Amino acid sequence: MTKNTNGVDLQGYFKRIGYNGAPAVDLQTLGDLLAYHVRAIPFENVTSFLGSPVDIEILAIEDKLVRHQRGGYCFEQNALLRDVLQQIGFTVTGLAARVLWQTPPDHQPAQSHMILLVEIDGGPYLVDVGFGGNTLTAPLRLNSPNPQSTPHGTYRFTRNGDGEDYLLQVRVEGIWRPMYSFDLRPRTGGDYKIANWFCCTHPDSRFVQHLIAARAFSEGRHALVDRQLSYQPIVGPKSVIMLANIEELRRTLVDIFGIEVPTGAVADEKLRTIFLGKSEQRRGEDTGALISPVAL
Repeated sequence: MTKNTNGVDLQGYFKRIGYNGAPAVDLQTLGDLLAYHVRAIPFENVTSFLGSPVDIEILAIEDKLVRHQRGGYCFEQNALLRDVLQQIGFTVTGLAARVLWQTPPDHQPAQSHMILLVEIDGGPYLVDVGFGGNTLTAPLRLNSPNPQSTPHGTYRFTRNGDGEDYLLQVRVEGIWRPMYSFDLRPRTGGDYKIANWFCCTHPDSRFVQHLIAARAFSEGRHALVDRQLSYQPIVGPKSVIMLANIEELRRTLVDIFGIEVPTGAVADEKLRTIFLGKSEQRRGEDTGALISPVAL
């Protein structure tokens, strides 16, 4: 295996996610890396919520997610995994998706979500470690017409419109719900920079308006939107609680998501807005709706 001097340190990444295997270009390795990655590295948008832009250059991502043990959102999570997979020897293509999760049927958002297509023995697999509360925890075979079970949900692909676009759906309480649509046109770093700029700086972006975190565990998923904390076990109903104050919020971010929010007046003031109701999500709404990227 050749070390890419312009990419992430593989051993550092493996240590970060707790992976001790011998990586190979096969489906077993891909599945193992996804499982370890989503359990170790949380989905989160603390940087943009506190008013700073998100740097998606690969070495900046490595410094944040690996060395400083933070999390990130799709442009960080999937870029990190893509670099790792390419160093191992996988053929990986960066794609973009239109987020449809809990949107009106006629909604036509821009392609503002980063996803990955990985080729294994001539078969394409969808990989996405950056979709918040619905992050995939296993690779999905793209050309399979059948539902595909993963440790944290069941998914399927259908074709959209004229057949050029794929639609990814997840089964929720027996109903197939759309997550996002996408085509197979490769995207460039410039494409992602534009979408990332909107998501981390525009006042209309969910990632600016709301504090969001999510993490998968072997028993289920935790998700946080502002002060609403939910837990969806593998088996059984979802539970939801409302955090009482900033101290409880900070403690939850550390204990459940492994995220330490910076201290200081700026951070405290921003967190305080959550409990003043300025960025609190609507009660009763599925938390996944607020984890999806906003369209450009």
